[in-house]
Amino acid sequence: MENVTSSVFVGIDVAKSWLDVCIRSLSGSESAKSKFANDAAGISEICAFLAGFKPKLIVFEATGGYEALLAAGLATDGLPFVIANPRQIRDFARAIGRLAKTDAIDAGVIALFAERIRPELRPFPEEKARALTELVSRRRQVLGMMVMEGNRRFAAQDKRVSATINATLEFLKCQVAQLDKEINQLVQSSTSWRETEDLLTSVSGIGPITARTLIAELPELGRVDRRKVAALVGVAPVNQDSGLQRGYRAIAGGRTSVRNALYMATLVAVRHNQVLKAHYLALVARGRPKKVALIACIRRLLGILGAIVRTRKGWQPA
Repeated sequence: MENVTSSVFVGIDVAKSWLDVCIRSLSGSESAKSKFANDAAGISEICAFLAGFKPKLIVFEATGGYEALLAAGLATDGLPFVIANPRQIRDFARAIGRLAKTDAIDAGVIALFAERIRPELRPFPEEKARALTELVSRRRQVLGMMVMEGNRRFAAQDKRVSATINATLEFLKCQVAQLDKEINQLVQSSTSWRETEDLLTSVSGIGPITARTLIAELPELGRVDRRKVAALVGVAPVNQDSGLQRGYRAIAGGRTSVRNALYMATLVAVRHNQVLKAHYLALVARGRPKKVALIACIRRLLGILGAIVRTRKGWQPA
């Protein structure tokens, strides 16, 4: 039987300015619903407050960055927490019939999710790893803005509008160059990252940008088996079967940014990497649609990259 001090589950609803907390025990009682400011002072208060309950698990949702300060504070204080996918929380709330929605209600649902589902704890990345992830993410955001501005320039008729768009594009290009420089400096500052980048780029089709995306956003590569890493990226086919019916299997979920980077890398690899090219052509020859064959090649590429990172040996094509 679990003792009382290790049987406390905490749900935190994260907003831009406030953190709503619900503490739940295995007896089913909810208590100590509290509200804290989502700033440095509030994070210090919430960490001290929660430490007194010795929680078994603290769960809160990913909210596009508003949860970052809370996660850093909890990690510093050694409190166990999981950042959950918001879709999982929503699906759980619907499953138990909790349709009403307020910040306090959401905190209670998250606490119940923590108690019933008990998502697996994962190590929180160190400060340097978080910085790399943010820089890589920001580079992707700026490139997205460049695409949008380029589309606007194409549609612009007035020369004055085109001039402002061109000025914005030049600024964004400078931003990308600066981000590339900072990402490169950060990667080069770590012997492990530098070696991993060299190992990954030894594979035909993997360039520095893809390698750094994998280092920043797929730290599990080489640490978990190929099936799990395929599921994390979202390239594992999901069964859609019921009774005697066998539904169409399709990929779902996963880390979109990593999947997109690997998709572009695989487009190159099936032309220049002889192993993946042979695998792709064999699948197409067997009647697989080209896009299905490409996804299968991504899974094969992930397996190759995982083995390279795990063994610390560069690409050695047969």
